[in-house]
Amino acid sequence: MDPEQNSPASPPEPAPAKRSLPIWKRWAEGIRRRANTRAVAVVVVLGLIAALWFDTRSQIYGLQQDLIRKLAEADSYNKDSRQTAAQARDTVRDLEYRLGMIESRVAETQNQRLALESLYLELTRSRDERVLAEVEQILLIASQQLQLAGNVKAALIALESADSRLQRADSAQFNNLRRAIRRDTERLKSTPYVDVVGMSLRLDSMDHEVDGFPLAMYERPATDKPVVARPDETALARLAREAWQDIGSLVRIQRIDRDEAPLISPSQAFFLRENLRLRLMSARVALLAHEEDSFKADTRAAGDWLRRYFDTKDHRVSDALATLKQLSAAEVTIDVPDISGSLEAVRKAKLVRERGMR
Repeated sequence: MDPEQNSPASPPEPAPAKRSLPIWKRWAEGIRRRANTRAVAVVVVLGLIAALWFDTRSQIYGLQQDLIRKLAEADSYNKDSRQTAAQARDTVRDLEYRLGMIESRVAETQNQRLALESLYLELTRSRDERVLAEVEQILLIASQQLQLAGNVKAALIALESADSRLQRADSAQFNNLRRAIRRDTERLKSTPYVDVVGMSLRLDSMDHEVDGFPLAMYERPATDKPVVARPDETALARLAREAWQDIGSLVRIQRIDRDEAPLISPSQAFFLRENLRLRLMSARVALLAHEEDSFKADTRAAGDWLRRYFDTKDHRVSDALATLKQLSAAEVTIDVPDISGSLEAVRKAKLVRERGMR
């Protein structure tokens, strides 16, 4: 170890007196100090500039984001505005079209109103004449129904319609005419009713069933029902019974209460059915014309053909025979009254009105 280090500390020597430096050194020292001060100022200025630049950059970025958001909102508003404008244009077109339709309807309504007003004035002037013309036309139709078809029901409906029309007119000059119509109505109501439509429908239904009627030549004898074996019957007795049944089936005894059914070929069967249809059609025509003799002759002829050529044991043939029997017994010709009294009354009313206008 160094003995000097272990020795007790000696008192510090007094600092030498400050020597005066040369001028150039003092200048250099001042320059160095000023340079350090300027460097510090430059660093501080650069820090401030950097802080200012960063703050400005942040503000510019915020402004850009705000601008982007505003532009997006403006674009969205612009799209909505264009869509709204398009809808508004469509609505305007629709409204213009509807307005045009309404204007055309208004013009049409005005024309109709003018036409109705003129028609109303014309009807007001000639209401009674029109009523008489309508009633006369209705009575003519009723008279034709009675004369051509003998349809009493249609004539009654026509007379009631004419009376209702006169009742709505509510005029005292039509009282005589209404009394004549009521007299003819009572006469028609007292006439016996013939169900021409129902009888015609029954003949038409029979016409459709002709193809299903079996012919008499295809009739088969009735088969005997098999005898049920008794519980106490022996095998030998059952064998004897079955043998007797077989022997008995070899011989058939039948009683014939009518002539043998004629044998006809398939082509003749076709023409037979067609002739039967013609008979039924002729009966329908005679029924509509109220020709009782022709109607009865056709129905009886059709019944004779059914009994001779077809199997009367079949339920369809038997039902057809029963229907023809009922129809041939019905009364077809009736004394249908006319309505000349009502026609004469309406013609007199028209003549009186024409004379009064002159």
